[in-house]
Amino acid sequence: MLLAAIPSPSVNGFHLGPLYIHFYGLMYVVGIGLAVYLGRRRWQAAGGDPELVDEVAMWGVPFGILGGRIYFDLTTPKGIPHHWWGPLAVWDGGLGIWGGVALATVVCVWRLRRAGAPVAGMMDALAPCLLIAQAIGRIGNYFNQELFGGPTSLPWGLEIDPAYRPAGYLQNATFHPTFLYELIWNLLLAALLIRLGRSGRIRPGGLFPLYVAGYSAFRVFEESLRVDYSQYFLGLRLNFYIAALVALAGVVWFVLLQRRTPGEAIAEPAEPVESAESTESTESTESDESAESDESDAEETPARP
Repeated sequence: MLLAAIPSPSVNGFHLGPLYIHFYGLMYVVGIGLAVYLGRRRWQAAGGDPELVDEVAMWGVPFGILGGRIYFDLTTPKGIPHHWWGPLAVWDGGLGIWGGVALATVVCVWRLRRAGAPVAGMMDALAPCLLIAQAIGRIGNYFNQELFGGPTSLPWGLEIDPAYRPAGYLQNATFHPTFLYELIWNLLLAALLIRLGRSGRIRPGGLFPLYVAGYSAFRVFEESLRVDYSQYFLGLRLNFYIAALVALAGVVWFVLLQRRTPGEAIAEPAEPVESAESTESTESTESDESAESDESDAEETPARP
């Protein structure tokens, strides 16, 4: 008999007038809002314009959700609801973090380069904020009774209702709360990245690949515990392999950045369109003025006999 366990919630949302608010979606909204707030403060402390964080979020958030859902649909096709809107039902099935981060990063880098902002600096500022947002988002998994590991008798075992237990585990009552393990890890990793950033020992642009490597490395451990539905390859979950590859890529990315010479640019921001036009106009004006000055000098200088 278990002396202690984490109880499962009896509901996964609440009614607000005619609307039903899912805790899963609400946690993501709270996490994103907090990430933007903290990102503004970190970017401003680094000497940047906090309004730029808002612009990045306006582009990154919707594309991140889209990328996350596409990843989920591709890697977990049996988890798609059987409706015409099923592939887009983010509230039913979830999001794939790697797809979300990948697409959001591509779009945000594009916007930063168009704005002429330093990409590496912004990525460093946002890396810990993303981890905090992900940690809050994991609370939504608790309300959905998902993202849990194998059976356990540990005091912090998570009670799962029979309706949510995977096939083969109907006789088990408590499971590893892997969502909670990840939540704790994300907060610890965020604190570590903030500390490393303040130490000055990491070159610009280094915190983001550490985020990628650190989060993915933990997912390797997490995927080895989970027993919920997933695609399998050679006896292991598909996300196990993806996590391992992404973690390795993050380590290589970090090492390459840190081995750059001090004078080597981490990122060359694109010149803003307005700035380029202004520069061309200035150069043209200076050229015209120089030509007029030369003609004037030629007229005033008497010809030699």
